[in-house]
Amino acid sequence: MSTIKDSKLASVGKDEVNWAQRQMQVLEDIKLDFEKRKPLDGLNIGACMHVTKETANLMLTLQSAGANVALCASNPLSTKDSVAAYLADSGVAVHAIHGVSNEDFFKHLNSVLDTKPDITMDDGADLVSLLHTDRADLPVMGSMEETTTGVIRLKSMEKNNKLRFPVVAVNDSDTKHLFDNRFGTGQSAMDGVVRATDLLIAGLNVVVIGFGDCGKGVAERAYGMGAKVTVVEPNSVRALEALMHGYEVKSSVNAAKIADVIVSVTGNMHALDKQHFDVMKDGVALANAGHFDVEINLKALKEYSSSVERVRDHVDSYKYNDKEILVLAEGRLVNLAAATGHPASVMDMSFANQALAAEWIKDNYKTLEPKVYTLPKEVDLKIAATKLGLMGGELEVLTEEQIKYLDSWEHGTS
Repeated sequence: MSTIKDSKLASVGKDEVNWAQRQMQVLEDIKLDFEKRKPLDGLNIGACMHVTKETANLMLTLQSAGANVALCASNPLSTKDSVAAYLADSGVAVHAIHGVSNEDFFKHLNSVLDTKPDITMDDGADLVSLLHTDRADLPVMGSMEETTTGVIRLKSMEKNNKLRFPVVAVNDSDTKHLFDNRFGTGQSAMDGVVRATDLLIAGLNVVVIGFGDCGKGVAERAYGMGAKVTVVEPNSVRALEALMHGYEVKSSVNAAKIADVIVSVTGNMHALDKQHFDVMKDGVALANAGHFDVEINLKALKEYSSSVERVRDHVDSYKYNDKEILVLAEGRLVNLAAATGHPASVMDMSFANQALAAEWIKDNYKTLEPKVYTLPKEVDLKIAATKLGLMGGELEVLTEEQIKYLDSWEHGTS
């Protein structure tokens, strides 16, 4: 049984999923292989991910491998009800409705775990957290994690000897974080800002808080749209890198003073707090492109505001000390709540890693320790080579002489 908004939306969802599939040919190749081999035959897979057209193609790929698949949303505002309806119609147990309450959100998480999954997939480690608390009685082979935020949580669990099963940090694969995080988040976050506000980005002061892979992507896209970009970053190496890219690098308080748009991409809490609200300009727009809705301290913002008003879809106006502060997408992921998330083409590589990680866990879980793992490098290289070819690129082939030279230590200056 599924928990969805309206089964009549399935035909719309089918068209959306098929459109994404056109741009997900690496995953489609894996799906065709899975249909022949059935490497996950009879296994139960539980996933907590954004219920989008791209995720749907991953769920159908796992189903083609013989798995019984259950899915819930990792963010209430990212769920596409039409996609959920189509997946439910296709035999996936879906528990996701756009905009559900926090209480129903956790009911959906537990509904997925009620299927007693052998393997889980997470986008923020919510299922894994439950599997270590309220549902610690459930045995699992292992799990996969999609996000930087989730991997940070899992590595902390491993460090403190709390992790009870192996987890593959899909986010740490090069064909995930170097592309999905940078190019996907960069484009989709700025898309969300523009859709929500209709702002012309050219000429604006755009502040990016956090200069990891996601932050680099947001800064690049904003700069490419004509913005004057300022970066806030606590890591000195990354801050120096941002400066050498041509961006201003300031403390968060000083950056907040000049900002027209601020995008927080830290994976941390309260990157924007009262000390920042106090110095912001009238009309500044705040967006979160991290994961959880804790990057902007909305509790403090609301407490010190005289009023809060929804002025436009995905835009809330806070009247704070006689000025207006605009919060986009309720402080949740702006790229998914106010736009359509990452383009299918880049999710193709991320979800190829997810699909192959499921098979890798099934094949290796008996010998794995309760640690955070990264997929073998050859998997990365195979996915990248396939994507390169599909996009019309060509790999250079080294000669035997060149290979021998690189493998030797005898050769030097002649």
